[in-house]
Amino acid sequence: MLVAFQNPGLIWLFLLLPILVLVYIFYTQKRFGTLRFSSLQLFEGLSHGSGMWRKHVLFGIRLFVVSTIILALMRPQERNALQEINAEGIDIMMVIDISGSMRAMDFKPNRLEAVKRVAQTFVSQRVNDRMGLNVFARESFMQCPLTTDLERLNEFIGSIEIVNEKFDGTAIGMAIAGAVNRLRDSDAKSKVIVLLSDGRNNAGELDPITTSELAKDFGIRIYTIGAGKRGTAAMPVQTVIGVRNVQVQVDIDEETLTRIADITGGKYFRATDEESLAEIYKEISEMETTEYCVKEYVQHAELFYYPLLAALFLLVLEYILERSIFRRFP
Repeated sequence: MLVAFQNPGLIWLFLLLPILVLVYIFYTQKRFGTLRFSSLQLFEGLSHGSGMWRKHVLFGIRLFVVSTIILALMRPQERNALQEINAEGIDIMMVIDISGSMRAMDFKPNRLEAVKRVAQTFVSQRVNDRMGLNVFARESFMQCPLTTDLERLNEFIGSIEIVNEKFDGTAIGMAIAGAVNRLRDSDAKSKVIVLLSDGRNNAGELDPITTSELAKDFGIRIYTIGAGKRGTAAMPVQTVIGVRNVQVQVDIDEETLTRIADITGGKYFRATDEESLAEIYKEISEMETTEYCVKEYVQHAELFYYPLLAALFLLVLEYILERSIFRRFP
């Protein structure tokens, strides 16, 4: 709610108030006179007050009356702005690798935890879109269907964990197929898959290139991200003497991830640390912008009658006081 004035230029009328005060002071001082009495014994025990305070109170009331009338003339209004937003949203499926290699410590504390943080930031910025989450290893697991409840989606992202060893593997083709299945019936302006993996397709019944062609047929664009430093990365490995960090070769099938992106009109990115990963998600967010138009309507509610009612009340009060307890006798 916003209170504004229809005639703000009339504020200069308030300059009349100090002028009225000066005139009142000058006029009051001129009204004092003297009377001679032969003796003051008649006035013993009487109050020494002059009774001028009553006159000051009445003048103060009249001053408030003038102020409220000026305020009414300025026409205060309550203004409520209503917005009508027509958004052409984007449907986005996030597909995240949760295979054992995501334990690698080239990201801090490991790849998966870094991805989760960056993904949650990405989700928080897509306020006008529907988003969903699919994770994969040897199999594809739907975690959250397309939703506008992005806080709930971020809770799902925060709960992602590395898959159990018996389900370990990297089924990129199956992951794409699962995301396509969720997006194919969407009537959104744009349909997008953001796929992150740190390995090669080595499991699943579907080939990544075949499922990418399927995504293209449904008008789905795929952005692929290869996560991991080049060369080797430390990996926690269970041994007979406990968990030890062992350097392992980083093996990302960049050729396949690039082909997937090219087929669908997307783009391939390589993230070597959390900072570069954040920049990649930011770039994707800028490439996939939601178009929307805003119409604003302003409702006006007149408030001038409030100061007018206050002025009327003060006038009645002044009239009653002047003819009752403040009454003057000759």
